[in-house]
Amino acid sequence: MGSNIRKVAIVGTGLVGSSCAYAMINQSVCEELMLVNRSPEQALAQALDLSHCMDFTYSRTKVYAGDFDRCGDMDVVILAAGGNPTKLQSRLDVMESSVDMVRDVVPKIMQSGFNGIFVVASNPVDIVTYAVWKLSGLPRSRVVGTGTSIDSSRLKTLLSEVFPVEPKSVQGYVLGEHGESQFVAWSHVTVGGKPIRHIIRQNPGRFGHLDLDDIADRTRLAGWEIYKRKGSTYFGIGNALAFITRSVLNDDHKIIAVSAVLEGEYGEKDVCVGVPAIISRDGVQEVVELNLDESELEKFRSSCAVIRSCLTSAKLVESEPEGLPLPADAVSEDNGLSVRESGDYSI
Repeated sequence: MGSNIRKVAIVGTGLVGSSCAYAMINQSVCEELMLVNRSPEQALAQALDLSHCMDFTYSRTKVYAGDFDRCGDMDVVILAAGGNPTKLQSRLDVMESSVDMVRDVVPKIMQSGFNGIFVVASNPVDIVTYAVWKLSGLPRSRVVGTGTSIDSSRLKTLLSEVFPVEPKSVQGYVLGEHGESQFVAWSHVTVGGKPIRHIIRQNPGRFGHLDLDDIADRTRLAGWEIYKRKGSTYFGIGNALAFITRSVLNDDHKIIAVSAVLEGEYGEKDVCVGVPAIISRDGVQEVVELNLDESELEKFRSSCAVIRSCLTSAKLVESEPEGLPLPADAVSEDNGLSVRESGDYSI
């Protein structure tokens, strides 16, 4: 990161990748943005379309189409490629497709001499981020997944509709898998610095009706509510990618709920899961360990067990590491996902 010119590559120029690129040029996140896609023509078309925004932005971003062999001098490579969900297929099928994708592209990126930071959005993001870490050989700090950043944003948005504040005045995190086993760490959710449970107890007339379990369920299902109406989500995750990348490039030290490889934090090792972390020029500078209550800690361990089971299924680990036993209903064999070979997605 010695150059004054901040360079980012986006691999995958479908809905998520292009939304990320659009957010980045409007927020002036970097000076150079290279788009890479399996179809070079699509990457070129997206680059041309985005370059025509420059007269209407505050600063110029050089946008162009490229290839893996030009990733060597990039500061950040964003992985936004993956399968498009269609209908009824198992999570494992989607996972296998995404892992196969990174098995193909990550070695090509590393062969270019890339030594920067990976930011991963491809689903299932915790599994794919772990795969990128293993395949790249980079330190765990230099591989960051979007994790539960989008879920935490959805939580804040939902709560801002109940309390008379803007979403940024709500602080709190969704932890665990970016998926069915995620959970809200209610013990650390505050509104204007005041714990949400205290607010509810002190204002029973106004907020006594609030069902925190319902809010957590609506947070978990928010992506699916969008998916079943328009087939994908991309604006929110595109902005999340831009936000994480900006924190890396600007050395912002923002605390963001990302998918990070744990090596002892929260009592877990060799698993990639959504946790709050300080994001800086070095990637994941530090995992923030919240003082979870016993119920939350149990949910966290259970979520890690779900992810470990998937890592074993994807043959990313030889055998499932010891931990809590996997709940019988933790991984659905039919979660309404299918996969096509082109495009990208996020839910």
